[in-house]
Amino acid sequence: EDVPSQTFDNKDYFCGKETFPVYESIFTEEGETIRKIAIEIEKPPQIEIHVWTIRKGILHHFYVEKLSKREFEGLPYFKLITRTTLNQWKIFSEGEAQISQMCESRVCRTELEDLVKVLYLEKSEKGHC
Repeated sequence: EDVPSQTFDNKDYFCGKETFPVYESIFTEEGETIRKIAIEIEKPPQIEIHVWTIRKGILHHFYVEKLSKREFEGLPYFKLITRTTLNQWKIFSEGEAQISQMCESRVCRTELEDLVKVLYLEKSEKGHC
């Protein structure tokens, strides 16, 4: 008998864990950079956008907004950068809260870059999950 191939409803899986698309938008205007990191969540179906306002390397403002998928589709400038698991997103969110306090008074470019790297999943070899 033929063994049926596994299908995952066109979703990517990482070591048996479901992954979710992550988007990024970077917009610079008058010495201010607005960087947005967004994740598409299925339950409830929404987009969670983390917005960082950076002036001269210092994180001046940070907030989270939630939109419907329809509202998100109308936004310009977002590009898909990776897929991540909910566990990695949780680590990202917790790290973001710490950085937002730590970086109110000093330059934190590398900390913000390192935090985004948390979302990228390393491809594991079979059997190492």
